[in-house]
Amino acid sequence: MSFTGTTSGGPRRGRRTAAAIAGLAAGALILSGCAESERGGGTDAESEGGVNSTFVFAASSDPKSLDPAYASDGESFRVSRQIFEGLVGVQPGTADPAPLLAESWEASDDGLSYTFKLKEGVKFHDDTDFNAEAVCFNFDRWYNFTGVQQSQAVSYYYGSLFKGYSDSPETAVYDSCEAASDTEVTVKLAKPFAGFIAALSLPAFAMQSPTAMEEFKADEVGGSAEAPVLSEYAEGHPVGTGPFKFDSWEAGQSLELSYFDGYWGDRGQIDKIIFRIIDDPNARRQALEAGQIDGYDLVAPADTQALADAGFKIVPRDPFTILYLGINQKVKALSDLKVRQALSYAIDKDALVKQTLPEGTKVASQFVPDMVNGYNDDVTTYPYDPAKAKELLAEAGYADGLELQFNYPTGVSRPYMPTPEQVFTNLSAQLEEVGITIKAQPDKWAPDYLDKVQASEDHGIHLLGWTGDYNDTDNFVGVFFGQEKPEFGFENKELFDKLAEARGTSKVEEQTPLYEEINANIAEYVPAIPLAHPAPSLAFAPRVESYPASPVNDEVFNTIKLTE
Repeated sequence: MSFTGTTSGGPRRGRRTAAAIAGLAAGALILSGCAESERGGGTDAESEGGVNSTFVFAASSDPKSLDPAYASDGESFRVSRQIFEGLVGVQPGTADPAPLLAESWEASDDGLSYTFKLKEGVKFHDDTDFNAEAVCFNFDRWYNFTGVQQSQAVSYYYGSLFKGYSDSPETAVYDSCEAASDTEVTVKLAKPFAGFIAALSLPAFAMQSPTAMEEFKADEVGGSAEAPVLSEYAEGHPVGTGPFKFDSWEAGQSLELSYFDGYWGDRGQIDKIIFRIIDDPNARRQALEAGQIDGYDLVAPADTQALADAGFKIVPRDPFTILYLGINQKVKALSDLKVRQALSYAIDKDALVKQTLPEGTKVASQFVPDMVNGYNDDVTTYPYDPAKAKELLAEAGYADGLELQFNYPTGVSRPYMPTPEQVFTNLSAQLEEVGITIKAQPDKWAPDYLDKVQASEDHGIHLLGWTGDYNDTDNFVGVFFGQEKPEFGFENKELFDKLAEARGTSKVEEQTPLYEEINANIAEYVPAIPLAHPAPSLAFAPRVESYPASPVNDEVFNTIKLTE
């Protein structure tokens, strides 16, 4: 059985709308008087449509990396989606894969070979040709990552989804790549991976210029797994095929892109994007109200109605997220199932959602949204029951109390967690009511928090979450629990093997019962506590006519519609 993807309705980038980004310096409440000039006044800033062609959007943090292969966070990917494109994209308004740089593809019956027909005449921003050789260069590059490059803090997605590198071929999913011509390439896998095509829609697997990566030493990553030092390329020389090219980045302040004149798709109205960094939600709202930015993501739940009443455009996303309380089983107390169950019973999820999360958020019983294959209505649940929580703590030997380190991020808003400090405060109060003493451990989001939680054992319970990247169950539970990870600190071969079996099953109808059983197993094992599926919103100035929000944040800015 084979699957072939085909384009329809013209170039994908020409059919979808997107928006560009900017923000303020961290902690700033009011932009300076130069903001108007930065947005570009006068005829020089006007596009053919007569609108101000500079678009300013407030980002909640700096990107972690300009090389998407070294990124896993939303702000990095927001920038990456403007600069880079992959073989596979996302159908606008959905979480489903669609052709992009590959016009079509066909899979072999055994699921081990995929042949792609590539779009012709595409150039990288450095005038290098995009062709089959470039595709193989990128695939071989990921496969040959070594040392620090292989750490969860660096190549999170490749390690999680492709399971191994050239120095560990026994576990690796990727095998080889062969360019038959400039426009035809075959990627061979060592083992079936049902989500392979959908996974290629991730910015982490975008096509990058071989010339630029070699010139700016993209693979020279230093430091350690706990504190990696990224390459020159990843810090200032990203080169892709997307509608916008990189101009400059002043960490903590702003990042600027401009339209790439050689882009193969539609030009759109935007000539320049300014991502300005504003980590405080109140400052983002005030900047929008003052007319100093054009829009921002992750609107605080309390602000949506007031902004709408004032004439701003509120654009909600469908919830395709999960917010969870992570549990590090390397901490002795947390390795006890009764303690993990006690934490579950101690949390009033309904109160958490009502008090801290956006309207439209759903309480979570498992780690996948209900529209994802394998969602199981019959998993074990832990209704709010403080008495039961205390009973389980006593049975585990903590009748006199338990102290836990609680890690949470500051200076950031995420789609699954727009107000992390409020979530931390709410959960801490609930846990303390059952006799758990909380030792607060706040850290700045990037790189400190992510590196500590994802790449070290130096954390306890912690807040983290996920915005699904594509509609595939493995992209949730497989990424979380498919292998031993520093974040959760447990070894469960039975669970790992079941997830490996499910991801290698090519037919959806055969996958469904496997994932239903896996979700039931996870609920019983409690490696973390699913809290909610938040519904994030964006806010825009009145001049933004349309912004087609994507449930997986696949929003490219070249076709945003402006009226002035």
